[in-house]
Amino acid sequence: MPAETIPLRTVLSITRPDADSFLQGLVSNDISKLDNGLVYAAMLSPQGKYLADFFLLRQGDAILLDVAQGLSDGLLKRLNMYKLRADVAISLLDLPVSRGLGDVPDGAFADPRHPALGWRAYGLEATEGKTNWDAIRVEHCIPESLVELIPDDTYILEAGFEALNGVDFKKGCYVGQEVTARMKHKTELRKGFRTVHIDGEVPVGTEIAANGKTIGSVYTQANGKAIAYLRFDRIAPGMTAGTATLSA
Repeated sequence: MPAETIPLRTVLSITRPDADSFLQGLVSNDISKLDNGLVYAAMLSPQGKYLADFFLLRQGDAILLDVAQGLSDGLLKRLNMYKLRADVAISLLDLPVSRGLGDVPDGAFADPRHPALGWRAYGLEATEGKTNWDAIRVEHCIPESLVELIPDDTYILEAGFEALNGVDFKKGCYVGQEVTARMKHKTELRKGFRTVHIDGEVPVGTEIAANGKTIGSVYTQANGKAIAYLRFDRIAPGMTAGTATLSA
């Protein structure tokens, strides 16, 4: 399958001797995994809330960071804030990002979140996309930046980052790590994303109700299914979201 352009992505290049240690203290995944290919990770606030998710890739002496364009300005400001005296340089690259399904071509890398998402590539010639990527995401409950993943609101464990290979619980300290570890080891998740069946179509963010109470919100919808954020203990028959009906 030919590479399909991913619109609205920004690629940063992080270089200089302290690049690895700098990122290791900031992101949710283990930087040492870059030796094995593409790494999915997030940056969190000190309160443990999601700020941005991105892909990391080692390319020569640089680490590339591939992030949604709508998150890039805030992420760059935060990276520069944390840089302090670290010997790190951060620059913007004019590098197209693409993806595809099927066998991973030379110069591309398997998407670490889920095999159904195929591969990603940097700098390859690409065409306008025809694949229904939203349908793939909905089928496998994979959240998207600025759709399901909301800065200063989302908790990455509720968003399924453990199943998406986006968090490492053995790597040691990083910003927001304490809250994330406590959610993992000391509490049972009561809320989170789940793929549900939906009859109808409603705007992203529409509240879900059951038994007269608001129990969540519905997000991306495709092929009669949707990604929903739900209170698990309130899931019940007869759930509604606007004019649509839902079932778990």
